[in-house]
Amino acid sequence: MVEESQKGLVVFQDNKIRRLWHDNQWYYSVIDIVAVLSESDNPATYWRVLKHREPQLVTICNGLKMVAPDGKLRYTDCVNTKNAFRLIQSIPSKKAEPFKMWLAELGKERIEEIENPEIAQGRVKEYYELKGYPKDWIDRRLRGIAIRQDLTDEWKLRGVEEEKSFAILTNEITKATFGKTVGEYRQFKKLKKSNQNLRDHMTDWELILTMVGEKATTDITIAKDAKGFSKLKETAKEGGDIAKNTRKELEEKIGKSIVSEQNYLNLTDQKKKKKLAKKK
Repeated sequence: MVEESQKGLVVFQDNKIRRLWHDNQWYYSVIDIVAVLSESDNPATYWRVLKHREPQLVTICNGLKMVAPDGKLRYTDCVNTKNAFRLIQSIPSKKAEPFKMWLAELGKERIEEIENPEIAQGRVKEYYELKGYPKDWIDRRLRGIAIRQDLTDEWKLRGVEEEKSFAILTNEITKATFGKTVGEYRQFKKLKKSNQNLRDHMTDWELILTMVGEKATTDITIAKDAKGFSKLKETAKEGGDIAKNTRKELEEKIGKSIVSEQNYLNLTDQKKKKKLAKKK
């Protein structure tokens, strides 16, 4: 399945709309929907007035944490696809029908992906190709996504479901593998925006070692039949140690560190420059 950080934003007519996978369905930011349909300079105020005028709208919303403009996670009103259609009915807009069609298409895509996971994989591949990533890198990234999914599925089966717990366990693997937490690694690679996924900025060997650590963690967890957060934390470190040993041995052979400051922030700029060069 596509990682949430990659699909946490969708675009309708050049307007970004935040969404979050929650309770086995997508939830969309109400403020972002209101901004698109109302074309108001202050969608937050528009939504506040609308709620006062139609109090029943409050009952269709869920308060969920999403990345705010300041980059921090903050609670905001959200609606699932079904309730988004209800919200649209309350906002007079020439964009209402196109927006409904767009929303329905998103729902259709999700159903297709559930029925045929290869479709989801194809869409992720296209996403990276459009951003200019090399083919070999994309293949490794996709494999890493599958291995990560297997690991998180195993954690859920063994008593861990909260995203915060996932983050702590992932930090155990990352710190053991590379000697840095995810946050420290992001700083090392100069990633400042919250929507910049660390793995999207890893080199080939960093991706491979990440896969080794997570695959090892999955297999060790199953072999030990580890259950509960504390036991899973132990197997996460053990899995990371396997990857660390591989890294150390390779670094000794090649005489340099695999942990790299290299990132892919320049890919979009390079693509823009190529387009401009073709037009000239």
